Amino acid sequence: MPDALIYGDTERSATLRHEIPLAIGDPFLYLEVAGRRVVLTNSLEAHRLSTALPDLELLMPEELGIDELRAAGLPWAQIQLELAVRAVARVGVREAIVPGTFPLVLGDRLRAEGVQLTVDDAAFDLRRRVKNAAELAGIRRAQVAAHAGMAAAVELLRTSTGVGGELMRDGRPVLAEDVRAALRAACAAAGAPAPPDVMVTSVRSGGGHDAGSGPLPADLPIVVDLWPRDEATGCSADMTRTFVVGEVTAPVAALRDVVRASLEAARAQIRPGVTGREAYDAAAQVIEDAGHPTLRTRAPGEILQHGFSFSLGHGVGLEVHEEPALGLTGADPFLPGDVVAIEPGVENLPGLGGVRYEDLLLLTEDGSETLTDFSYDLQPWQA
Repeated sequence: MPDALIYGDTERSATLRHEIPLAIGDPFLYLEVAGRRVVLTNSLEAHRLSTALPDLELLMPEELGIDELRAAGLPWAQIQLELAVRAVARVGVREAIVPGTFPLVLGDRLRAEGVQLTVDDAAFDLRRRVKNAAELAGIRRAQVAAHAGMAAAVELLRTSTGVGGELMRDGRPVLAEDVRAALRAACAAAGAPAPPDVMVTSVRSGGGHDAGSGPLPADLPIVVDLWPRDEATGCSADMTRTFVVGEVTAPVAALRDVVRASLEAARAQIRPGVTGREAYDAAAQVIEDAGHPTLRTRAPGEILQHGFSFSLGHGVGLEVHEEPALGLTGADPFLPGDVVAIEPGVENLPGLGGVRYEDLLLLTEDGSETLTDFSYDLQPWQA
């Protein structure tokens, strides 16, 4: 294992959070050298770090001359930079890999001191792909919260009615914002808040990652996509379901059946050794056979506006979108311990909108375990 350096805070750096499983808002330096794990920290964080990670070595600023740096009148940013350079020298790092987010100013200083740095995002991504026990527990808790959020969305839709093509409840139009507020409250109550841009979309939305806004239609698909984040670990879940309040027309039912078949074709491929591209191909084939375009069938340079116009999915963990990729670029084989979201769909059809389903899967030694447990019915309240 090569020596490694990571600099950041664990609230924004998933790479660092994987190594230091605590929420620390201020940036700090993490060092690995010859099997040692060291952090440059301070008295405010020392107790938490030593309690959570007893084998971690703590390097304090006082050991590196912070008092003289303050006395010299240096600004705080320059003091932090100098302490990091001194920490690297103290631990004896001469050559190390760093993630692509490593600060340029620190990298330049270290290289000027003769330290050889190599950016190797793939190495750090590989560390994070196989989830440790705490991360997997956090993902499972986030998935429970996702179920609660989706159930809250269902309850609001169940108590709505269609009037003249509009979704109404208590005498007023039902807005995407209403559904979003209900599901976010349920996720937060379950210990895994969902961000403000979770999606409640329909034919009236702008497509892509538009979160959806305004009145929702009756008799047409409403897609709900949410990704709550476990507060204790910073790990996420991700799931999508599609609902119709009112009449499920034949075109919508046919679209549901295609997307469900595509989901199952992908699920059957999710096992160690299979690549994300192979799983995508299985899902795309079902949708193409039904006459809808995919990224495989578009002309070179064409911007696909409808159909299956996105990848099959992505890894999920300390980031809601992480490795491995499940699309045209998904060349890496799945590993036991990967957690992946598969989300085929056919969307942006004129006058209809679309249907999408998304499940979260944990790769096991010989297959996968589906972590999502929620009805695929367009009207689950009728089941």
